[in-house]
Amino acid sequence: MAKVIMIQGTMSNVGKSLLTAGLCRIFKQDGYKVAPFKSQNMALNSYITKEGLEMGRAQVMQAEASGIKPLVCMNPILLKPTNHTGSQVIVNGEVLGNMQAAEYFAYKKNLVPDIRKAFRKLEEMADIIVIEGAGSPAEINLKENDIVNMGMAELVDAPVLLVGDIDRGGVFAQLLGTLMLLTEAERKRVKGLLINKFRGDKSILDPGIGMLEKRGNIPVMGVIPYMELNLEDEDSLTERFGKKEADAIDIAVIRYPRISNFTDFNVFEQQTGVSVRYVASVGNCIARI
Repeated sequence: MAKVIMIQGTMSNVGKSLLTAGLCRIFKQDGYKVAPFKSQNMALNSYITKEGLEMGRAQVMQAEASGIKPLVCMNPILLKPTNHTGSQVIVNGEVLGNMQAAEYFAYKKNLVPDIRKAFRKLEEMADIIVIEGAGSPAEINLKENDIVNMGMAELVDAPVLLVGDIDRGGVFAQLLGTLMLLTEAERKRVKGLLINKFRGDKSILDPGIGMLEKRGNIPVMGVIPYMELNLEDEDSLTERFGKKEADAIDIAVIRYPRISNFTDFNVFEQQTGVSVRYVASVGNCIARI
């Protein structure tokens, strides 16, 4: 059986996908066969495999970090929101149908066999599987029948690293609050804490880390510096939508409420003298240079 480790976060966009990819690359560089896994992904940016199957882009990036081709078993369930209360449900790369949130919440336990089967396929090819959670494990309204955070960790008996985002502030409350809302059995799975997106002199942070370790009774295993990276976004929680500057060639993309696969425009951002802005209406398309 493959060794497993899981990255969970205090909330969305704390850097789970990037840290998962980072661990995959480190393990690959150390000579291990490694693969990423996320049982359930909610994202409108997707990828089509050579087999014609659909999966989340984050696991594609993580597969590249692992030095292997992306396989749909790395992300057996993909949810693509269709409105505020429903999503298209894709299982093993193929569309199952559209479901409202309450309907899917009641149905998702039926997908555990698909998760197990996908995970076993990865075990056959990897020494280490790095698992990514989704959102937060402390969403107490979603804990029943969880299949992506602590439920997934229990399913494969995975130790957990919990990551918080210091760039948005409140990282100590994030981490301690999350631990407080976990059950005793779940807290025992958390083997270490990570503080992500830190800017500045780490020595200033040290007193807070000491207090965090004392109150949480779990070691802080790393402080990751803020990095300017040009990676494909998993979903609409992206800084790209906030860019306003226009260059010599200015491309304005209408930002629909549920814009899908906007990563297709990333290639233009790599060109000198070209800007890509996401706008809410045609009236915002004209920018002064």
